[in-house]
Amino acid sequence: MSVFKKTCLAVSCFIALHTNIALAQPISADALANEVEQDVIQWRRHFHQHPELSNREFATSERIAKELKAMGLEVTTGIAHTGVVAVLDSGKPGPVVALRADIDALPVKEQNDLPFASQAMGEYNNQQVPVMHACGHDTHIAMLLGAAKVLSQHKQHLNGKVKFIFQPAEEGAPAGEEGGAELMVKQGVMNNPDVDVIFGLHIWSNLEIGKISYKPGGTLAAVDTFKIVVNGKQAHGAYPWKSVDPIVTAAQIVMSLQTIVSRELKLIDEAAVVTVGSINGGVRSNIIPNQVELVGTLRSLNPEMRQHIREAVRRKAVNIAESMGATVDITLPFGADYPVTYNEPELMAQMLPLLQRNLGADNVVLSKAQTGAEDFSFFQQQVPGLFLGVGGMPKGMDSNDAPAHHTPEFYIDEGGLKTGVQTLIGLTLDYMQANQ
Repeated sequence: MSVFKKTCLAVSCFIALHTNIALAQPISADALANEVEQDVIQWRRHFHQHPELSNREFATSERIAKELKAMGLEVTTGIAHTGVVAVLDSGKPGPVVALRADIDALPVKEQNDLPFASQAMGEYNNQQVPVMHACGHDTHIAMLLGAAKVLSQHKQHLNGKVKFIFQPAEEGAPAGEEGGAELMVKQGVMNNPDVDVIFGLHIWSNLEIGKISYKPGGTLAAVDTFKIVVNGKQAHGAYPWKSVDPIVTAAQIVMSLQTIVSRELKLIDEAAVVTVGSINGGVRSNIIPNQVELVGTLRSLNPEMRQHIREAVRRKAVNIAESMGATVDITLPFGADYPVTYNEPELMAQMLPLLQRNLGADNVVLSKAQTGAEDFSFFQQQVPGLFLGVGGMPKGMDSNDAPAHHTPEFYIDEGGLKTGVQTLIGLTLDYMQANQ
């Protein structure tokens, strides 16, 4: 049987519901998502109003676990500090499909005039800060809860198991702590039962509601943070010949790092970024200091490019420092170290007809790769997976006017949540039907 025919069976030809619908009457993934749309909106508003920072999502995880237990699911808490995992067992043989949502918020003060706007405070870097779901993780929680409710109500139509993963600390664990997808994988979230495939969604504020975006292969960049400490020799600013100037050395390193992308990488294949985001050194105008510290980030979209950039950063920093009589201490990675978020092309090709049939071909948008990063990539290192975008922008809005992620004005049109639920349901049913 063809993939297309199996897709048809999975999402629109074999599910019959209760209530006033005849048992033999099929219903689509769209109709299934309609069943829980109001629940999803209410969940989203609750989590939006009560955001919590990475590794501190205590009330969030407690509420998620409560909702999942009410669905009759087997629930485990405390994974990677505050993560929640639930398993739905159909009682029949088949694949294990994992669905993931991230649950943490950001240290951002909300400026939207909403009845459920966040007034929450939290602790970040030992400071009290306002907290907001400024990247849409509240919608991710709600959409996954909606999919869990529908699938648990109709588990007789499943083959295999579904693992619902609610992941903390996607935005990065606090200093000195582990967290996020990497820690969940270390603690065995992809085992017992062993996951065969994983699907994840991210709401986008600049993609119109009702649409899904996708890209086979590298879709979000690998990220490596780095620190370079330039060691020189201190001297009076009036007598620079007595110094080994780490400021001038650091300036040359910064400029040279920019040529890695512009002169060493084949940019017609993939994009890349080398950014120095912080320079610290010196205390007075007339003192040349001993040290200067550079901190920055590297972004790449394939393993070969990533390795080249890492090696080039070391080569340039070491050689420039040596030419100036200075030395460097390089820490790479320094903090964040995420692989490329990679959509398995064969899996994407298998699932694409389902998405186009459910939403209409015009609503399934091929996107370009982005240099943002996602720790969903750690799950994709274990099993094939897809990470797709969900539209959250009001219809008719110019995408250039849409409030950006991680800003106080970040806004999501709740009319797009049903599309996310529909997509999670459809992907699960189709994959199970095609791989039973």
